[in-house]
Amino acid sequence: MELKLHKSICFFDLETTGINISKDRIVEISIFKVNPDQSKESKTWRVNPEIPIPKESSLIHGIYDKDVVDAPTFKEIAPQVLEMIKDSDLSGYNSNRFDIPLLAEELLRNGFEFDIKKHRPIDVQVIFHKMEPRNLSAAYKFYCDKNLENAHSASADTYATYEILKAQLEKYEDIQNDVKFLHEFTMQNKNADLAGFVGIDKDEDEVFNFGKYKGKKLKNVFLSDLGYYSWLMNADFPLYSKKIFTRAKLKSVL
Repeated sequence: MELKLHKSICFFDLETTGINISKDRIVEISIFKVNPDQSKESKTWRVNPEIPIPKESSLIHGIYDKDVVDAPTFKEIAPQVLEMIKDSDLSGYNSNRFDIPLLAEELLRNGFEFDIKKHRPIDVQVIFHKMEPRNLSAAYKFYCDKNLENAHSASADTYATYEILKAQLEKYEDIQNDVKFLHEFTMQNKNADLAGFVGIDKDEDEVFNFGKYKGKKLKNVFLSDLGYYSWLMNADFPLYSKKIFTRAKLKSVL
């Protein structure tokens, strides 16, 4: 089935230095354009972000500083990007929350105008999530072929979760019937606190996942900037996170 188009649509994806829309930079942009007559064109640019690419980001997309050292800056390719998306709608996967905002930020930062009103955004991820619910009732139907009666009652939900886990263990050979394995498999990020403000680096040290000291070890920061600890404790962070901050501060002075 071909798309019914009254104007061109550009599907695009960004690889970036990180996920902070206001601070991170594009290291690769790829655009696939479909025109109303069904003709197609595509273009991919590697981009020198003019800041170091964090190792954790490079490990995800495979683009390292050495790969973009001779690449053009975003300011240099921006006119080509704008020409390609001109008079086109925009689509991507999670593009409404990430790719489009970051693209707009890069354009405005470099002195180019961007008006989303000229580009109707279509986020394929939103369609996926709306059409294929990922809630407990949907999981119960998928794995156990049962309808969840009394959904959102604690008793029904907890028993359904138990049944779903057993069904998952039967369905997937790669998932081991072992609590240690299941714990590690379901931990999406390795964090020291529950809210994800404090991560664990390759040295197994606690590091900040946010703010001006993002990526820095807590113990080193608290040694050099005691005022930052005071600010953290007075700010609106979860109590468990504050517990981790305090533990790290005590370790820094031992």
